[in-house]
Amino acid sequence: MTFSFSFQKIVLVMLLVYVTLASSIASAQSLSLPIYMDYLTDNYYLVHPSMAGASNFNKARLTARQQWFDMENAPSLQTLSVNGRVNDKVALGGILYNDSNGRFTQQGAQVTFAYHLMYSRSTIDINQLSFGLSAGVMQDRLDQTGLGTIGIPDPALDGSQRAETFFNVDVGVSYFFLDFFAHVTFKNLLPQERRTYSEVFETSNQRQYLASVGYTISSLESRWVFEPSLFFQHSEALNQSSLDFNFKTYYELNMGQIWGGISYRRALDGIDFTAPDSETQSEKLQYISPFIGFNYNRFMVAYTYSHQAFSEVISTSGFHQITLGYDFGVTRKRYECSCPAVNY
Repeated sequence: MTFSFSFQKIVLVMLLVYVTLASSIASAQSLSLPIYMDYLTDNYYLVHPSMAGASNFNKARLTARQQWFDMENAPSLQTLSVNGRVNDKVALGGILYNDSNGRFTQQGAQVTFAYHLMYSRSTIDINQLSFGLSAGVMQDRLDQTGLGTIGIPDPALDGSQRAETFFNVDVGVSYFFLDFFAHVTFKNLLPQERRTYSEVFETSNQRQYLASVGYTISSLESRWVFEPSLFFQHSEALNQSSLDFNFKTYYELNMGQIWGGISYRRALDGIDFTAPDSETQSEKLQYISPFIGFNYNRFMVAYTYSHQAFSEVISTSGFHQITLGYDFGVTRKRYECSCPAVNY
């Protein structure tokens, strides 16, 4: 057993939260945890359930993301994730998150079961196939307090505080072979009705398809490791896709490790909007996100900034995120490969 007693208590708390929320399920449709650049700050588990327990360490990660500091009630997101191995093959994980955007808020929890198949003959190389299943609940809230009281009232606005709770599941698979890695995840597999905001315009299909692929480059004589990667996501109902082009580098220090890089996200489908001259135009969503992090012993801290690289924006102040981490439990043997997601 590689879990410490303290980690067992954390997992039990998350399970209790999950069971409590699940007991109040009103229907079975869940939006999912918003997908930003969290996975690049040593947090692939937030995106791919098969990454629970994939590392040689048990991991706890806390993130706080804030958009547009110059705007009131701007979107913000906080996440807490814990994952680690129970034994050589079985791993567990849990995620709590809070996502707010003005009058709209979401709180969610999910638990994960992962299974890792090791084909490696020794720690000289790595050949690992992993499967993950996450079950989660999310509560949507819409605060209409004070709306519809001026001018001609809108019958759709009753001044209430609406809330619905949904349930859904994600499945994923990951594969590591030497310095190569790949992940595929299917999110929100259960189609159900969702009527928190509208009974007409909300789709029952919240399925998303995610895929990551990358390769690490290093040499025995150097402390540097370079990691180019791609991340693809597709929303089935909206028929919209985006692609991340990532480059990450690591440098080994005597007291830890420093790492950083940059990500460029490009939507593959345009968004239509009306320009000031009343002409309809189309523009593709773009983000540029530099990030930097530092590992010291079992502690980790990282910062990510995202800049919206297109003309029609609400604010130019960008997105800021802080990630804090702690690795705990009994450390398994490291592989002799340049595979940071597994060895660190």
